[in-house]
Parts: sequence; C-alpha cells; structure tokens
Amino acid sequence: MRIARFTLPGGDPTFGVVELEADQGQFPNTVAAITTDPLTGPVKYTGARHDLDAVRLLAPVIPRSKIVAMGLNWADHVAEMENGPAPTSPTMFIKPNTSVIGPEQPIVKPVETSYLSYEGELAIVIGRICRRVPVERAAEVIFGYTCANDVTARDLQHQEDQWTRAKGFDTFCPLGPWMVTDMTLEQAGSLSIVTTVDGEVKQNGTTADMLRSIPEIVALVSGFATLLPGDVILSGTPSGVGPIEPGQVVSVEIGGLGTLTNPVVAEDSK
Repeated sequence: MRIARFTLPGGDPTFGVVELEADQGQFPNTVAAITTDPLTGPVKYTGARHDLDAVRLLAPVIPRSKIVAMGLNWADHVAEMENGPAPTSPTMFIKPNTSVIGPEQPIVKPVETSYLSYEGELAIVIGRICRRVPVERAAEVIFGYTCANDVTARDLQHQEDQWTRAKGFDTFCPLGPWMVTDMTLEQAGSLSIVTTVDGEVKQNGTTADMLRSIPEIVALVSGFATLLPGDVILSGTPSGVGPIEPGQVVSVEIGGLGTLTNPVVAEDSK
C-alpha cells in the first residue's frame, strides 16, 4: 500500500491511498482519501478519490519527535569522504523535524554555506513506540519506507566537530513521494537508489551494499532512544555525493518506492 499526504487547492492536508497505472487496478493514478493519519488509526476510506495530477503531494510523514540519520553506512561513501576504512562504531546524528519538506518543494541554499550537497537515502518510518528492538523483531516496528534526501552543507560539516548545523537547516530533509507499507525486509534490503541532478546520474547504488542492514539500524537507533510512531530513520547514502546549486533539480529514485524531486533555490537574504 502507498500512503500519501496531500492537499487540494484551498484544502487542509489529508492522507490517502495511491493507486498507480502500474498496479493495473480500477483507478490508475489516483489517490483515495482516508479518514485519519494511518499512524494513529486504521485506514478507513472517505469515499473521495482524486487524480494524482490534481493534488499537491506533501511530505508523507512529519516526524513527531525526531529524524535519526546513519552516517558513513556505505563503504564506497566512506572511501570518498574519509579516505580510510569504515568506522567500527556507528555514526549517527539527529535532524530536526523542521528540516522536512515534500516533493517539488524547494531546497533552500542558506547564505551560510558555499557547498550544498545531496545524499539520496532510504527512509525508514517507525510505526509504534519501541525501545531496544532486537534485530529479529525489527519488522514489527516499521510502518513503511519512503525516499529521502539528506541535504548537507558540506563545508560546514567539514569545519565543525558535529553535524547538527550542517544537516539541520530548514528544507534539508525532503521526504516522499509517499510511504510504501507492504514491503518486506528482504525487499527493502535490495532496493536500487539513483540520484540525479538535472537528469544526470550522480549516485547509483543498492541497499544491499549498506554496511549495516535495516534491522541492525533499527536495533542501534532504538538502543539509545525510544522511537515513536512517525519517527524517521535515514539509512545512509551511497557514493557519488556532490554539489547542487540554485536553479538545479535533484531527484532520488528508489526502486519500488518512487521518485522524490526537488528544485534548489537561493535563500532570500533580505
């Protein structure tokens, strides 16, 4: 099931179930509205259905408390960033929920940075309150998956001892286009991730190459922090990270999930 968060012109955000043409169903490329946030209650249809091109897709989830991100979780990315072996202990950081934007919303390049960078990633959406989740029970706490872009002020990241500012500016966590809730751990563990800038492929990897698997990531993160429904875990990025500039368009496509696309704009310094 694909669950989107969307608005109609002049309307309030709502949730819906997306049906695509590829599903060969009765209502291709539509979204059927549901009564409430599926993270807080069962999916119940309202009876309203809209064409996808008539709605504005929003970030499919706004984390209630936190976004926890895994750094240096791909060997090839470690090599391009650190010029050395992968760290033996996990590298994790938190992004504020104010950094979240949805599909087609602009990534804003702040005046504080001269080197803005993309990082295409698989995002894990948590579906229940949990703490110290064993690896073998990770599937029980995952609500679904979506595409993410861990936007980074790369120069600030290199200048500062920790990454909060470099990773935490407003608009630095695009999510979307929707959440996929019926994917198994095995499926999610072998997804292609392709990031493009203005249509040119910059990253091309697979989640099978992550140093820590999805169950291991959930176990690690829940080992230090209680996770709440709607919390998001970013699982790390493959090699190929690079700069993006105002006027460019960056897309993160993950097999089975969809494509998240965002333009880049300069911050209005007035």
